[in-house]
Amino acid sequence: MREHFEAVTRDIAAALKGGEDFLANYRAEDSTFVRFNKSAVRQGGHVHEIELALTLIDGRRQAEEMLTLSGRAHDDAARIARAMEELRAAIAASPEDPYLLVNETPRNSERRMGGAMPSPAEVLDAVLTAGRGRDLVGFFASGPVWTGFANARGQFNWDESHSFNADWSFYAGGDKAVKTSHAGFDWDAAAFARTAEDAASRVPALARPPMTIPPGEVRAYLTPAALGEILGMLSWGGFGLAAHRTRATIFLRMIEGGARLNERVTLTEATALGAAPAFQREGFLKPDAVSLIERGVYRDCLVSPRSAAEYGVATNGASRAEVPASLDMAAGELPEADVLKALGTGVYVSNLWYLNFSDRSSGRLTGMTRFASFWVENGEIVAPLNVMRFDDTIYRMLGSELEALTAERALWLDPGTYEGRTLDSVRLPGALLAGLRFTL
Repeated sequence: MREHFEAVTRDIAAALKGGEDFLANYRAEDSTFVRFNKSAVRQGGHVHEIELALTLIDGRRQAEEMLTLSGRAHDDAARIARAMEELRAAIAASPEDPYLLVNETPRNSERRMGGAMPSPAEVLDAVLTAGRGRDLVGFFASGPVWTGFANARGQFNWDESHSFNADWSFYAGGDKAVKTSHAGFDWDAAAFARTAEDAASRVPALARPPMTIPPGEVRAYLTPAALGEILGMLSWGGFGLAAHRTRATIFLRMIEGGARLNERVTLTEATALGAAPAFQREGFLKPDAVSLIERGVYRDCLVSPRSAAEYGVATNGASRAEVPASLDMAAGELPEADVLKALGTGVYVSNLWYLNFSDRSSGRLTGMTRFASFWVENGEIVAPLNVMRFDDTIYRMLGSELEALTAERALWLDPGTYEGRTLDSVRLPGALLAGLRFTL
């Protein structure tokens, strides 16, 4: 695929006129998909596609077009030639962009993330073994994703990511289920089996009569999946420079009021450890790591080229949305095997959904429990809980009420496939809270 992208960039460069510049953002994937229902294969498929986001720049004017390429040199060259003429026509009618900023210091790079991927036969064997005698519903995706960048200054960046993602639920009748996932860059059948058995061990408890507990503050454990939903909300403008300068960040009290989180909380945009490419669409390379929150204290923002131009600061290679793509949360010291014992009596929250801001400026979030959440007494699961709503602040959940983080962490790869396999990732522990406020 690299050779194809090199040929594409030569075709684009050959079509330039005068002082024109271009930004070429290339993406290709070769993915295998399998869907399961009732522990049987229901659908299998394979996707091979190539896309090119081509931006033509003339002075401070720009225009962009998305192209689907075939991989055949002659056909793609003709498609690029047509696109260049269309872009010139669009530029003629476009206003100047005062915040246009592209990398004028070419820096080449190449990176490969991940190793051997499982064969479809290995996947089928592992999943069907895990689902034997159970009602397993889910999907599996794997394969390489290639990402490239090039411009008229001779810059060439290449990123190759090999990953797999299994996302499934064990159903216990009706809508009662234990949901889990297993993702990574190197397939390990034994690790997958352990994850599956751990999830399956909680299924029998779903057959017990469900409980409803009264609203109030309750001791709680958030699995990595549940904590990941909270971190996902924090990423909506929480870490971007533009959100900070416009006072739209959920961390406003940390930025302006001196508030801080628990010293156990360290969050990093860890590009070197994630699946997302180490460069962005204007050609700026990302550092291996950007410290966002360190030991409870806010450190740095994610700065896109547009924000850099608008606010007169240096970019650190963030996307236009200024959201983390490879978020990493530091582990704690609580062994995962001791979670129920450490929880004692309280709520085991497996998953959350329908999250939203109830008061963004004060750091308040609300959301609902999902799938298998349990009432625990003296370190033993007693019964499944009916759906509950929480409403609490990050300064309590990740601050005063945070009692421990697990020593083990889970890697979550975004399962999105709408326009292609998403490369965003989160690596994070589970969290034990002395109190979580439930409203109903």
